[in-house]
Amino acid sequence: MDLKRVVVTGIGTINPLGKTVDEFFDNLLKGVSGAAPITRFDASNFKTKFACEVKNFDVAQHTEAIERREARKLDLYTQFAMIAAYEVVKSSGMELSKVDCDKVGVVWASGIGGIRTFFEEVRDFVKGDGTPRFNPFFVPKMIADIAAGQISMKYGLRGPNFATVSACASSTHAMIAAFDLIRLGKAKAIIAGGSEAPINEAAMGGFNSAQALSTNNNSYATASRPFDKTRDGFVMGEGGAGLMFEEYEHAKARGATIYAEIVGGGMTADAYHLTAPHPEGLGAANVMRCTLDDANLKPEDVDYINVHGTSTPVGDIAEVKAVEKVFGDHTYKLNISSTKSMTGHLLGATGAVEALACICAIQRGIIPPTINNQDLDPAFDPRLNLTLNVAQKRDVRIALSNTFGFGGHNASVIFKRFSQF
Repeated sequence: MDLKRVVVTGIGTINPLGKTVDEFFDNLLKGVSGAAPITRFDASNFKTKFACEVKNFDVAQHTEAIERREARKLDLYTQFAMIAAYEVVKSSGMELSKVDCDKVGVVWASGIGGIRTFFEEVRDFVKGDGTPRFNPFFVPKMIADIAAGQISMKYGLRGPNFATVSACASSTHAMIAAFDLIRLGKAKAIIAGGSEAPINEAAMGGFNSAQALSTNNNSYATASRPFDKTRDGFVMGEGGAGLMFEEYEHAKARGATIYAEIVGGGMTADAYHLTAPHPEGLGAANVMRCTLDDANLKPEDVDYINVHGTSTPVGDIAEVKAVEKVFGDHTYKLNISSTKSMTGHLLGATGAVEALACICAIQRGIIPPTINNQDLDPAFDPRLNLTLNVAQKRDVRIALSNTFGFGGHNASVIFKRFSQF
């Protein structure tokens, strides 16, 4: 069967670097670190006392996205989802009264959903006298699919509606699901993305116990330092991002602005370890090959890779080995960067945030840097262009984004500068 072309016609985000896409990308290009001491709870007894929080967040400032009386019924991760989705719909210019909303859907991801709500409800129960006094909104606030449901209800979108949960690969899987549904003709448009709100006692304590987080409290602003010899773990982030994926002819008929075209998606598993990637990057290499094949592209067609690049000792090395396997000599002609050096790691939302970085790089012709690198790990070939510390101008036609999650989940997507032909 003939597959439909799928384009991006709406974009939105709220994350540690900005509450709009332009603010976010401008701060990426400036090399701004989103890391700061934690304000969401008292972290003085925790191994890690800093994170990349959304700055000065007040849900009351977002009444167009969330009605005041509804906000208390939503976990913070869903609030972030509603705000990002509002920006997506607004930027898409889609008049929902003039489209068939039976063919417009939502695929929204979260790696851990409403963990803040879960933690607070269980904590309050344990502190009590044993009488179960749970909030009636406890379950619908907590579950990982509720953001997708809330978005669909706000905008009356009756097409495909579900969540994807695959740890840090979650929102990339959401984008691939949306892409596939539209190109197979099962929907005309889908809001796809992800959100996360993990800066709380339970999540920070759990990731500390797993020895996944940086504990560089004395230099928190530079703690996320992918490829640096002194990297010691990732920095937790929060927020969300979304994209409107739309069938090209549908977008063309309504005169939509087209930001980019999505041309490929791939999914694989490491089948290796609970939390660590395969040391030779076998699953990562396989997913990039699958994505290139899906897009009918050759390795030398790619200009930029936004790598998963979490700033963990083993993860960065395994991913770069995978890139070298797939791209061969072209590896040294690529721009590679990890924007997690600035945003921190937004877990299930990270794929959507980094997809936006790729689309903006294509539109503006400039690559966001990998900041905080002062002492390149000798494990990395010095010929690699890791876009260290300073943004680099480049004509970007095709960009690839990688995301990998605990459990060995790998997902990649490719975006292309839109051309009518």
